[in-house]
Amino acid sequence: ANGVIATDLAATAAPDGHTIHLATNGTLVISPAISMVPYDPVKYLAPVSQVVALQNIFIVHPSVPVKTLKDLIALAKSKPGKFNYATSGSGSPGHLATELFKSMTKVDIVHVPYKGGGPALTDLVAGHVEIFVAVISTAVPQVKAGKARALAVTGAKRAAALPDVPTVAETGLKGYEATNWYGLVVSSATPRPIIERLHAETVKVLNMPDIQKALLDRGIDAAPSSPEEFGAYIRRENEKWVKIIKAVGIKAE
Repeated sequence: ANGVIATDLAATAAPDGHTIHLATNGTLVISPAISMVPYDPVKYLAPVSQVVALQNIFIVHPSVPVKTLKDLIALAKSKPGKFNYATSGSGSPGHLATELFKSMTKVDIVHVPYKGGGPALTDLVAGHVEIFVAVISTAVPQVKAGKARALAVTGAKRAAALPDVPTVAETGLKGYEATNWYGLVVSSATPRPIIERLHAETVKVLNMPDIQKALLDRGIDAAPSSPEEFGAYIRRENEKWVKIIKAVGIKAE
């Protein structure tokens, strides 16, 4: 709810460049698709730049007898409906990432929504659920401690935090990608010179080596883009995820 309020504030703010919103795929893509929001992200917001991308990661409880994502697919197909997957909530990025996986593999695993990623991860470590697509920064400590097993990351490239873990696409699901992202947007009435100035300053900061290192240390990739590139990316993301949302019938909690 707070993200929707902030996004609406940015959409209706004075177009002077003084109100800049750090939006997410949740507020620009998911929320408008699953619930009534007071803004049209395409009509009332102008993209400035993507800022960062955050990998998700498929993890399982160590008791699950699989070593790879292919193993998990085979096991789940042999026992339809037996395995549960946790999410941080219905309509969350992890929920959509898992539903995309289900649509591509035709596995039958059962959704168990939690009120946040923390409780979901806690229950996976405790063995109450078998599968979780977690934000990588929260999962790495559990993986390194042997309390969860990493199978694949959901981005287009391997994660620096766990370089030996393949991407989902590398395991055989070509075209699979499900990344959490943040980006800057302003009111769509903002003059182009102001957008260009904001973009230039954003790129300057994101290209600083110390900023990039600080982000990578947390499992986050700097992802600066032009306003046009970011706008096109939002449209592609919207097209992909709306299909999943409609196919599954996901509604706001």
